[in-house]
Amino acid sequence: MAIETLVQDNVMEGGFIPAEEGRSIQWSSVIAGAVAAGAMSFILVSFGVAMGLGVSSASPTWRDASAALALLSGLYLIIQAIISFGFGGYIAGRTARPAPALATIEDDGERRDGLHGLTSWALAVLIGAALLAIIGAAALDRSPMRSGAGNTSSAEPLLSYELDKLFRAPRRPPNTDMREARAEAGRILMTTSSHSGISVDDRAYLVQQVAALTGLGAPDAERRVDASIVEAHAAINRARRNSVIVAFSVAAAALIGAAVAWAAAVAGGRHRDGEPLPSWMASSNRFHRGRRAMTMP
Repeated sequence: MAIETLVQDNVMEGGFIPAEEGRSIQWSSVIAGAVAAGAMSFILVSFGVAMGLGVSSASPTWRDASAALALLSGLYLIIQAIISFGFGGYIAGRTARPAPALATIEDDGERRDGLHGLTSWALAVLIGAALLAIIGAAALDRSPMRSGAGNTSSAEPLLSYELDKLFRAPRRPPNTDMREARAEAGRILMTTSSHSGISVDDRAYLVQQVAALTGLGAPDAERRVDASIVEAHAAINRARRNSVIVAFSVAAAALIGAAVAWAAAVAGGRHRDGEPLPSWMASSNRFHRGRRAMTMP
């Protein structure tokens, strides 16, 4: 009985085919789809950044961007993911060889092609994440914050303009090292986004530092510190808003890209076999859901 079942699994019209071949993933098609998706994504992301639709930027002017521009940038990220993963999934499904066995039923063939598209999506995401990690690590090693970690803080890139205004002085002795003072002031200004806000002692200390390093009088130093506190709080809130948009856009683009890659791979497999699209992809197609015509080698 066991031998008869094994023979039935391996027998197809015209010969014997290994049962595993119908279920196996063809990695050449998966890699081709992942490379195609990565190339298309690079082109579209580069175009978006050149057009000013980058999801985030290190430029200080980005902090003044409206919420509409941030949402538009996130929407563009989702659109480029749909196009890129759709293109890669189609390549993966179109280049995959038809299953010679166990795919004579339409749903089995669609599932097999869809798995090729989904696997190419996963590979493209992993490659992209690895490249971003490598680029980020290289940029971090070359950044000034890395070389002088003791005299810098995380507030320096975010509140660099506010710190410039805080310690701006008409006359200052040359070769004055302001890194330690800027780092300490930046850490204090970061507390403006907390629930309790900046403490009275920290505010008084900032006033003393500004008065000592800029030569301003106490009233002028207090006004400058108060203005910097308000501006720092607004800059941090904008950065948080943009971070939420970035996180949501990346997650939505990845999840939607997975579904698109599956559907595009199914469409590529259909075009490979000379069949119309399934009804859930094109409602105008009305055809009998029967056995797929398989080409035997």
